[in-house]
Amino acid sequence: MKTLAWIAASLALAGAPAMALADEVASIQELLLRAKPAGALVTARVEAEATVNCGAGPTTVKPAPFQETGTGWFIDGRGYLITNAHVVDPAHTLPPWVSHELKKKAVDQACVDPALARQGLMRGQRPDLEEQIRRRVDTGSIKLKPLPQVTVLLSNGTVLPAEVKKFSPPLLLDAAGKPVPESGRDLALLRVKDGVYPALALADGDVKIGDPLHILGFPGVVLSHELLNRSAALEASVTNGAVSGLKQDAIGQDVIQTDAAAAHGNSGGPAIGHHGSVVGVLTFVSLSPTGGSIVQGFNFLIPARDVRKFLRGTEVTKPGDSRFNSVWAAGLRDLFDERYRSAAAKIAEANKLLPDLTDVKRALAEAEFKVKNPPPRPFPWAWVTLALAVVSGGGYGAIWLRRWQRNRFRIKAGEVVRMMEAGVDPLILDVRKESAQKMSPLKIPGATPITPEALERGEAGIQVDSNRTVVAYCS
Repeated sequence: MKTLAWIAASLALAGAPAMALADEVASIQELLLRAKPAGALVTARVEAEATVNCGAGPTTVKPAPFQETGTGWFIDGRGYLITNAHVVDPAHTLPPWVSHELKKKAVDQACVDPALARQGLMRGQRPDLEEQIRRRVDTGSIKLKPLPQVTVLLSNGTVLPAEVKKFSPPLLLDAAGKPVPESGRDLALLRVKDGVYPALALADGDVKIGDPLHILGFPGVVLSHELLNRSAALEASVTNGAVSGLKQDAIGQDVIQTDAAAAHGNSGGPAIGHHGSVVGVLTFVSLSPTGGSIVQGFNFLIPARDVRKFLRGTEVTKPGDSRFNSVWAAGLRDLFDERYRSAAAKIAEANKLLPDLTDVKRALAEAEFKVKNPPPRPFPWAWVTLALAVVSGGGYGAIWLRRWQRNRFRIKAGEVVRMMEAGVDPLILDVRKESAQKMSPLKIPGATPITPEALERGEAGIQVDSNRTVVAYCS
């Protein structure tokens, strides 16, 4: 019994680390899958009509639009998103540099390209000639009619126009490297049409150095990668890291430093903490002072508490509130617990609320496949061990019970001696076989010899007082 118990305990202890590790990995995957559908690609696009006079009269053209992409995420399931102010700034405030870029494109389209075409040249073959043509055009006289728009792309391919409901300008520096007075928290609150959307909650406490986090976003290097399918733009990427510092920006606002990788396009992306809530929002990265390329490992987040302050006075009073969340979380929980039939039903319900989100479709397909093709069940070692323990315990119990029944009236020799010394006169019967009585040297004084055969035939002829103790011994 002790051996079986020791074996069972050893097996349990041996399996504990592996099970704990599996639970840890599953919990990270589950938290990220809960969060990912709330991410969205935000695009600030400025189209324009430009009237340009190249010297032969005005010409109206539509230059290639200016476009900026970043990451947004639903903070409220009714249709509110958070992103960086600098992501939507080109379309929201239409800064002068955007108009300047559009005018340059208009001059190239209306003046440079036709002039080169008349000489049988292509762009880039005669840079000096191109510059001459551009200098002859008065950019101040160009009439520009901009058409700005902010859109949100969900992971199911749906493009939604968005309205900027609240705007805190990005941190800006002047030519001397000093912050301009208009600098703010670099946050924007967007609103899309009413619906049921997944949403992320804000963390309550502050982070500490070393805390793990995961940044969701749509890096431009993935969106424009020539070897990837266009569907790569639909699904948020995840980069992992930890809190590596607690700093302040140039105007004294708190920022969180992290070594989680980021690139252009990740701006506005949520950083998910170990509880699955947003601990920060990516705001800026670090650039090399020589080439301008991103230096990884030194990226910065706006703390969640500052996002909460930014939301004051808006219609977002319950960050993270969404009817989608509870159904989606319950489906994922069943999926990771291998309750596939229940998981398929709950994930299908989430899919009805907002159809065909990438992660939801993938999870639903997995659950339905497992329902139709259930994995083989592992050998039930725990139940076998328990059954062996029960059977062994029952066997030992039966032996003990039998022994107890046989010995429940047995009295030891020492007890007989103590009774005689105490004045109790027990009737002692020698019930050994006749041959044993004659051959054995063991004789008990005062014992009355009676053979088992005589007892069986009722020939003992012994009168016994019911109040007198009777002791019988045999070989």
